[in-house]
Amino acid sequence: MNILETLEQLGMTKGEATVYAALLELGPSSVGPILKRTTISHSNIYEILKRLQAKGIVTVIQKSNVKQFQAVSPGNLTNFLAKKQKKLDEQHTLLQQAIPHIEAIQHTHPKQEAQLFIGTRGLRAAYEELFRDADGEENLWIYVHDDSYAEMSDKFYMEQWFDVVKNVKSKGIADRSYKGSAYAKKFGKTYPLRYVDFPIFSHGEVCQDKFLMVSWEEPVITVLVHAKHVSEHFRKYFYDVWERATKK
Repeated sequence: MNILETLEQLGMTKGEATVYAALLELGPSSVGPILKRTTISHSNIYEILKRLQAKGIVTVIQKSNVKQFQAVSPGNLTNFLAKKQKKLDEQHTLLQQAIPHIEAIQHTHPKQEAQLFIGTRGLRAAYEELFRDADGEENLWIYVHDDSYAEMSDKFYMEQWFDVVKNVKSKGIADRSYKGSAYAKKFGKTYPLRYVDFPIFSHGEVCQDKFLMVSWEEPVITVLVHAKHVSEHFRKYFYDVWERATKK
């Protein structure tokens, strides 16, 4: 890494680094020699010198009615970094104080977005997002069993779902043909699960303000919708079906 790249990494612009490096070589200098040494235009040189003075890494003296500029000792660049760090610390403190107010403003407008996930890896990523920050929350799901994807579905839920759900209170509804599934048996030992004999929506579930839909055809496609009104409607539908479902 050359001197210009180093100076830019320290936070100088390309123009500032060029002028500062030129002054290191020239020593105290008026504008003319700096312009000859660099590719900086005459219209920009004074602005760059002004910024370098403000940063404390270039000084100016008046000599024979001519302004001469001089780079501070490279060792003093630590003071420049210390000022930057102090400013960053102040900004960090300000941000921490402001975050609750910023979040309060954001929450006045319900968040709405949709994400599309492909494949079983995408399905896991969708569940990780569904259950993000959901400790103690309620997860409600409705699923219809089908032989065409039962093996793939059971494999995913047996091997991965329990790792993702963590501390969420889950509750499910399925059609009665799903009762013999290994996953249904395992799920039912820990969480409430009911069955129905009539047609139901599939496959959908909700947690907080997030609604998830899965299509089990190849490739598996998952849509995660973050919308309060959609989640509330599905939650209402779930409990309407729940009251008509049975445990056996």
